Amino acid sequence: MQAITLTELVDGVLDGPRPLPIVSAGDPVLRTPALSYEGQLGDERLHRLVRAMRETMRAAPGVGLAAPQVGIPLRLAVIQDPAEVPEAVREARCRVPQPFRVLVNPSYEPVGEARAAFFEGCLSVPGWQAVVARHGRVRLRGQDEAGHEIDEEFSGWAARIVQHETDHLDGRLYVDIAETRSLSAAHHVIERWSQPTPDLAARELGFTLANRPPADGV
Repeated sequence: MQAITLTELVDGVLDGPRPLPIVSAGDPVLRTPALSYEGQLGDERLHRLVRAMRETMRAAPGVGLAAPQVGIPLRLAVIQDPAEVPEAVREARCRVPQPFRVLVNPSYEPVGEARAAFFEGCLSVPGWQAVVARHGRVRLRGQDEAGHEIDEEFSGWAARIVQHETDHLDGRLYVDIAETRSLSAAHHVIERWSQPTPDLAARELGFTLANRPPADGV
């Protein structure tokens, strides 16, 4: 059987239903490092894919979507966060609105040692959430959809989104780094653990919040 090309794969996805079907955990595309984008799709096809991913992210709804989540093994992601949450949640999680962004070939590195632990979910792991400790500030490098270089810092919840989506492109899911004792069905998160911070969940479920690095910095 002849292997399908990347452009054929993308065309097949774009010719399918809208919003695009989201791939669930268990599909190998979510566990395989994605290919660097080097112009393989051409401008018009890339823009069509970005538009479809934007539509799918908003319909889900979500604040980010990586190409592997729609079955495309490319280092491409979109993010946008209206931050429509209560003020107490916004303050605790340092969550402010983020405009629509396209990330091409993104990579990040931590800035400083601060970490923050909060419940996190994923469109590819529907129905579940878990607490994940992530870097509080990161430096993101990559390009936008026009090929312009990106080199900027993100903090708070925006940094979490950037890390989550970039991890997808490396074949990682949030459950790989989550506090496993915190794993909760979505209805429990809504009914029990909707506080601005996961402190109550940590006490009642019996896990430690890793908001700071160990003393040795490891």
